[in-house]
Amino acid sequence: MKRIERVYQQVVRISRQLTPAEIGQGAGATTKQLVTDLGIVRPNVSKALNDLVRTGKLVKLAGRPVRYLTPELAQQPVPAPPAVVPPAPPVAAMPTDFFDKMIGAHGSLKNQVEQAKAAMLYPPKGLNTLIIGPTGSGKTFFVHGMYQFSTVHQIVTTDKPLITFNCADYAHNPELLMSHLFGYTKGAFTGANEDKDGLIQEAEGGMLFLDEVHRLPPEGQEMIFYFMDHGTYSRLGETAKTHHANVRLVCATTENPESSLLATFVRRIPITIQLPAFNQRPAKERIQLLQSLFSLEANRIHKQVQISEDVVKALLGSVTYGNVGQLKSNIQLVCAQGFLRHMQSNDSIMITAEDLPASIQSGIATLASNREDLGEVTKLLEPVLAIGPDQTSATLQQDAYELPYNLYEIIGDKAAILKSEGLDQDHINNFITTDINLHLKSFYHETAIDEQADNKLAEIVDRDIIDLTKEIQGKVQELLGYTFKRNFVYAVSLHISSFVKRIQSGKLVRNISEDLKGMVADYPKELEAASMIKQELENHYDAPIPKSEVYYLTILLASLRSVSVAGKVGVVVAAHGSSTASSMAQVVNKLLSADNLLAYDMPIEMSPQIAYQGIVERVRQADNGNGVILLVDMGSLSTFSQRIYKETGIQVKTIDMVTTAMVLEAVRKTELIDNDLNIIYSELKEFHGYSKVNGDTLPSVKALANKSAATQSLPRAVVAICSTGEGTAMQIKKIIEQQLSEQLIDDVTVLPISVVNMQQTLYQLGQEYHIIAAAGIVKPDLPVPFVDLERLLQDDGHDFFEQVSAAIDHEELQASSPNLTKELCESYMKDYFLYLNPHKMIDILWRYAETLSDTLKTSFTETFRIGLILHVAGALERTLLQQTITASAAERATVKQSPYYQGIQKSNAVLQEQLQLRLNDDEIYYVEQLFDTQAQKSVS
Repeated sequence: MKRIERVYQQVVRISRQLTPAEIGQGAGATTKQLVTDLGIVRPNVSKALNDLVRTGKLVKLAGRPVRYLTPELAQQPVPAPPAVVPPAPPVAAMPTDFFDKMIGAHGSLKNQVEQAKAAMLYPPKGLNTLIIGPTGSGKTFFVHGMYQFSTVHQIVTTDKPLITFNCADYAHNPELLMSHLFGYTKGAFTGANEDKDGLIQEAEGGMLFLDEVHRLPPEGQEMIFYFMDHGTYSRLGETAKTHHANVRLVCATTENPESSLLATFVRRIPITIQLPAFNQRPAKERIQLLQSLFSLEANRIHKQVQISEDVVKALLGSVTYGNVGQLKSNIQLVCAQGFLRHMQSNDSIMITAEDLPASIQSGIATLASNREDLGEVTKLLEPVLAIGPDQTSATLQQDAYELPYNLYEIIGDKAAILKSEGLDQDHINNFITTDINLHLKSFYHETAIDEQADNKLAEIVDRDIIDLTKEIQGKVQELLGYTFKRNFVYAVSLHISSFVKRIQSGKLVRNISEDLKGMVADYPKELEAASMIKQELENHYDAPIPKSEVYYLTILLASLRSVSVAGKVGVVVAAHGSSTASSMAQVVNKLLSADNLLAYDMPIEMSPQIAYQGIVERVRQADNGNGVILLVDMGSLSTFSQRIYKETGIQVKTIDMVTTAMVLEAVRKTELIDNDLNIIYSELKEFHGYSKVNGDTLPSVKALANKSAATQSLPRAVVAICSTGEGTAMQIKKIIEQQLSEQLIDDVTVLPISVVNMQQTLYQLGQEYHIIAAAGIVKPDLPVPFVDLERLLQDDGHDFFEQVSAAIDHEELQASSPNLTKELCESYMKDYFLYLNPHKMIDILWRYAETLSDTLKTSFTETFRIGLILHVAGALERTLLQQTITASAAERATVKQSPYYQGIQKSNAVLQEQLQLRLNDDEIYYVEQLFDTQAQKSVS
């Protein structure tokens, strides 16, 4: 059963146990009660409750704590208490006029408010209205205000709804638009199995709000103005029957109606209300809006918020594209971060300019650029502005910029979890600040963020081309049957812009290679869509488009295709111990609310076969179609991957030496990267840089790959491997040299070699060159970047050469900075360990490595030194948590015979002396194993 269903059923059970009297007194299920009853963490319960309220399955009651009931019980009449004294006759209350409380109603919005009232009051059924204003200026808010004004003055009864419809959702499909607005009859189209009312019928007696009405195609506008004229309509599929509806129609647009709407449509709307942009409103109103929005947050926090004069100026100046909506988003971000810093204090929250992110701080300079405006704002401000709860002006229950959850509850819960896990306040603040940004950015992605992206694109591409591309996108998606991400607008508009410039310069025809024609043949649907785009461009620009453009457009469409055929990569944690894996998963689930993470605990006495079957079952559960990352505590479990794949067909990638930090990183990457198992695996391997290397390697080649810093002064080389070392290998050599030149990588020799006797050849070359990469028909047994021949020829091996460049940069940094390794280790520890203090630990761990190196009379490579330090750090973290990994009795028995044992013991004494922590024989075994898998010893 899903979490949301469990929450709903528990609320139903609690509701049914209440008496009518208790319901009348405001009784109901609380979040805290549900957390206790169900054993689900508070953020997940809160999210489920908000979703249930939004879908109408539950009702949220006013008061503190907030309580929840089923709608039937919430509407149940409350029995009257026994009458002792006859009640006094009720005093008729004057209805509250929503517009009287609206900021600007007697200022910059005075005319607009009068227009709205006139539209609502005009007999017999009001006037159709068009509201114009930029994104975030308050159009939706204003429409809700009109509706509330109508209900207060009994123009519209409270049981009649306000229906909102966003025209952008169906801008390029008039038939689908018609079915949503007017309904359809059974059999009107495939899947229409019964008659269905449309939004017009749902809005009967109430109001219908058509948002983004400029996105309606001409056919859609014609449908609407016919309804305006006659008050009648037909469902899709009907030919004779007509229906009547009494609906007050309000439309909104961000565009100039004269250029974006049919003249016949605009003529049928007698009232046009123009809302000003935020920065066009008087300074007094902008400050009042800021105070009102801060008061909403203060009400959620239950604390007073104090903001300095500079904070007010920065926030006002930060509004550049999203108007009131952007201001609200910025205020929520600032308050959330302030709440985090003052969570342990009962006092008010003080926010100064130093607390603001750079993007908002820059608002001070923006405001200061207009000296007159700055002067007006300054006159109205005190050094500190104190804002408490319940100081808002006219507000709505919910608007387009209202978060669907209590952000402060989430912050409080996660901070408590992180603190219990041993993090200091700086790390808690950094973690949750990132989380706050992710919450707000994801929520506002479809509003202000998209508007900003359009503005950025419009700086380099004509707005006409952007609009044309958006029209083309709808038609292409309809033709192909799948949707594109936002990159379609960017890629295609830039392509068209480039094409237009070629027309202007007289360069029309591009050469078409046979390879390109062959590729196009693999995408017949995209080829058809590209031909359609060619026709659209010819119609728009009234000029012939060459055939060559169709081929390039086809490949462009194929590369932009984004069909989600599977879900996120799954994550399974498997570790020895009765609760080791589940404890790590529990921490991560609480922090990230992961829906793709499962754990499997393996008690020490459990047989390997039972453990294998249990892990297979977890892998099956975690797989969403894109494979599973398996995180284990010991390398022996890494052999399960191939076996699981053969049995289940599920791709599994395994990483050992798991820590809580590794599980956090794995889940985080599956959220960001979504569904590419190989990319996630590669990045996690880099994150977990001290993982053991599997497989046998010839000592001579291993020596070649792990040269000390002194031998890395040899000239750098890339090997090109082919069957003979000639012919194809020479072609590979030319391609590599060209790419190295384009990447500005100098002083690298390309050496063509034969696959015959490759190991011996590599050893010999290793005496003269420092091999940094390889390419060709087979991958050599070297830990260096490699690109196979097919990928090198297809896309020039772009990623490969980036790796080569990064490796060279890293080597040069190591040579120029003797402290780099130490700084790098500390940086890794800051990012990836939850319980250790990197600043205090790094010197101790560095001394550990130095002691081991001196005792063994061995020089470590920097790569091995980093791996050793991070491995020991992980061992200490496991020791602190009493979750150390285990080795078999046979493996432990070999430790004391190891030539490294005495040196490791001497280094362990450093830990005992400095930290009073002792590594057990199991952990010592795995430290010893590092030498067999990664270290190359150079005896002094």
